[in-house]
Amino acid sequence: MQYGICQLSVVPVKNNPDEVSELITQLLFGEHYKVLECRKNWSRIKTIIDKCEGWIMNSQLVFIQEEEFNAIQANKKPKHVTELVSFVEDSNKILTPILIGSCIPDTPSLPFNFDGNFNGEINSKDNLIKTALLYLNSPELKGGKSPFGIDSAGFSQMVYKINGYQLLRTAQSQSTQGTALSFVEESEAGDLAFFDNVHGEIDHVGIIMENNYVIHVNGKVRIDRLDHTGIFNNDLRTYTHQLRVIKKIV
Repeated sequence: MQYGICQLSVVPVKNNPDEVSELITQLLFGEHYKVLECRKNWSRIKTIIDKCEGWIMNSQLVFIQEEEFNAIQANKKPKHVTELVSFVEDSNKILTPILIGSCIPDTPSLPFNFDGNFNGEINSKDNLIKTALLYLNSPELKGGKSPFGIDSAGFSQMVYKINGYQLLRTAQSQSTQGTALSFVEESEAGDLAFFDNVHGEIDHVGIIMENNYVIHVNGKVRIDRLDHTGIFNNDLRTYTHQLRVIKKIV
């Protein structure tokens, strides 16, 4: 088995080893992964945070030793960047921009200096909405995980990740986590609301706020009304998503 780490701001992970293939997720700076297969120009990897498998270009692949991988794994309180955009500096004084949710592992493969803000340790549930609001107006991008392009499950995953909680990568898989609630009225700010499509498949997730609002991704990260039917878009004056279940994760 081989192992790698992300040394760039954002690395796209594709469904197939092809530049025009669907984006299924992204690696942010400092995220480590397993390398499952290497080809001439592409390598298939498996992310650690959510076991997502996909292809990255070999030109963006950085290998690390198993000992270093295990040391990163052993850290139960990883540092996650809490500013929308920060910078790390290498030994040559060259700056690399990094994004909110990036990791700052203490490892030889990332010889960078970082003077920004990070969470440092597991936070409380109270910070989830504060973190979510940092992404407000971020554009929608299927497979995205950054404030410059993000999908609904990537949004909930990153908000929870920054606050020390681990979610899976898709809305469907996230809906298997936590404890189901019977009514919207039972929910608290920070709980997750899941929504299904016309085929009954869960394909959307939002983070519940106080006073029957939800922050989610629909064209952009936005705030809409939530009730027992689903999400009501005030701009369109109609329901855009049908509520399936509410989950308390923490």
